[in-house]
Amino acid sequence: MSLPSGRARLLALLPFLCPLQPLIAADAEVTTGPAKNWALPLFTPEGFHSMTLRGTEVFTVGPDRIDIIDMNIAVFSGNAATRVDTILLSPAASFFPRENRASGRQSVRLIRDDIDVTGEQWTYDYNQKKVSIDRGLRVAFRAQLNGILK
Repeated sequence: MSLPSGRARLLALLPFLCPLQPLIAADAEVTTGPAKNWALPLFTPEGFHSMTLRGTEVFTVGPDRIDIIDMNIAVFSGNAATRVDTILLSPAASFFPRENRASGRQSVRLIRDDIDVTGEQWTYDYNQKKVSIDRGLRVAFRAQLNGILK
């Protein structure tokens, strides 16, 4: 007696597997991880360093979302200078790779040469170069503000 081929075995099991299909949602979030001491460098189409995401622990929640513990985003100039323009730090955040967007409910700190911003319930949109903070906003300028109080 010969064993059935792989295709024949699959067809034989199909009637038993079909009743399980309604239990599996097509858009169900399946978490994998954690990845430890994770880093994801991103580059421009020209090959210049544009951004690096880091986290002490990272969980893939689905194809459109990554949850990050101790998130650190370094945003680079995107040209040959490879200068760091902005750093974002948060104890917990989610990154949405298809949108190049990060967000979190906990605190965030944005650091640039001329400004330091903190707050909570935030969103960072890389494509628009925009940070939105909904609660507890605090801004400290390091640049000279000539004539601001005139």
